[in-house]
Order: sequence, then C-alpha cells, then structure tokens
Amino acid sequence: MSILARLATLLGRHRQDAETVWDALPPAQWLIVGLGNPGLKYVHTRHNIGYRVVDELMRRHDERFIGVPGIPARVARTGVSEHGVLLVRPTTFMNESGQAVAPLAASYAIPADHVIVIHDELDLPAGTVRVKLGGNENGHNGLKSVTAELGTRDFVRVRVGIGRPDAGKSVVDHVLEPLQKGSLDLDALHDAVRTAADAAEIIADRGVPAAQNEIHGRR
Repeated sequence: MSILARLATLLGRHRQDAETVWDALPPAQWLIVGLGNPGLKYVHTRHNIGYRVVDELMRRHDERFIGVPGIPARVARTGVSEHGVLLVRPTTFMNESGQAVAPLAASYAIPADHVIVIHDELDLPAGTVRVKLGGNENGHNGLKSVTAELGTRDFVRVRVGIGRPDAGKSVVDHVLEPLQKGSLDLDALHDAVRTAADAAEIIADRGVPAAQNEIHGRR
C-alpha cells in the first residue's frame, strides 16, 4: 500500500471515530459562540476575547474544532452535565458573525435564548465579566450581525470587559492593537477568559439567573 493510500485509510478511520463520538453526545441544546476576527494579526487583540473563551472551553472538554460544510464556522460538540453544547468559532470577520450563528441555530432548532454569544465589552472595566439576556448592541458590530441574522436581540451575552481607550486613542486602535506582555489589561483578561468560560457552562447547566448570581458576585 502506498503512503498516500495509508494516509487516506488513517484519515478515514479518524473521521469514523470522530463521528462515533459525535453521535454518542447528547443532542445540541445550546450554542456557545465566541466572537473574534480570523487571522494571526488579531490573535492577541482585545476584540478576539470571545475566541479565547471558546478555545478555553474546547481545552476543558478535550475537544477539537471541525469545519461545517456550507457554514462559515468551526465547531466542537460537547456536553455540560446532561446538556448538549455546540462550541462555535465563526470564520467570518466580526461584522459578519451572524452568518455563522443563524444557520447553526436553525440547523439544530436552537432558540435564540439558548444562543450564548461571548464578546468584548467597552463599557466594562478590563477583566470584568457580566451575563445578560437580550439588550442593545452598544455599537458592537458582531452583536449587530448576530441580531440581524437571528432576527431578534433575545440571545444571551457573556460580556467580557476590555475598558475604554485612553485619551487620544481611538476605539478601533484599542480593540485591534495586540496586547503587550506585562500589561495590566493582559493579566486581567487572562483571568476573565476563565471566568467567562465558567459563566457559559453555568448558563448551559443551570440558566442565566444562576450564572448572574455566581459570576456577578465574584471579585
């Protein structure tokens, strides 16, 4: 057997194993979506905090992202307690995130109030995490896209504070510049990633009020 044939066989077995594990999981009842921009230059920016949170969840559950034919997203399926969860990383740019969220929600018949969107929030101090259901978009283009594509604002948000820019710095520069090692914001956001991941798991397991009570009470 040629090397290419062996590789094809191994890949086929891996795909079958992955499908077997996927089929054994509970049906997806929640979408947990991390907003961000694709590409290496955005990896360490404040705007990509949502990506970092779903990556943390993927690590906790020992899952891997896979592509979805026809949908601009990479997903990982897992469970929180007995609840099936789909972790989602849109592969669009931030302002088109809804193009990934809406078709996935429709495919799995997941209602808007079971869609959890994790995003950066200018109006919270860096590192603060807050949970809410519905509300306006506060100028956030990713949230605007999700609202437009879902046709409602009634989805859950896990808001990760990044703070406002210093005087003289634009919002665009603030959200898109790479965070520097040793900066206070970097340390705060590192902790916030874990807190936001906790929040998403609590929501999927016990609901929004339980997450608000626990997460908002943390110092």
